[in-house]
Amino acid sequence: MNDVSITAPDGGEVIDLGPVRLRVLEDGSTTGHRLGVGVATLPPHTDGPLQHRHARHDEGFYVVSGTGRFTVGDRVHDATPGTLVMVPPEVPHTFANPGDEPLVMLCTFTPDLYVQYFRDLRDAITEGGGLTEQATAEVMSRYATTPATDFG
Repeated sequence: MNDVSITAPDGGEVIDLGPVRLRVLEDGSTTGHRLGVGVATLPPHTDGPLQHRHARHDEGFYVVSGTGRFTVGDRVHDATPGTLVMVPPEVPHTFANPGDEPLVMLCTFTPDLYVQYFRDLRDAITEGGGLTEQATAEVMSRYATTPATDFG
């Protein structure tokens, strides 16, 4: 069977992670788990996750609106609308919204395994009432991801 997936503008699975919201547009079920796609929205002046490395997947961020601040090791890059940031495996990175308007990014995960990470992170917030760096690191470890503290 050749089928396509169409996600309407108000469709997709919404995952709230504290102030950050991820709307999953493709969870991998249509792509044979080769690709996951979501839209992340960070309110103004919001930090992202602790700096980390993925061992098994690429991550892409296309800035739709606002300004994203990407920290890659000890380098900082500001990404304005129309900027694509691609992060291959093993590269330390994080992102934040330092601006006064919401940051909206189209995000890709190849393969799709990180979509379930966001679900697990949501569940950890729901069950524990909040999210510490230790709890985040524990959930990351399930998806071949580790906190990055050395940048060599």
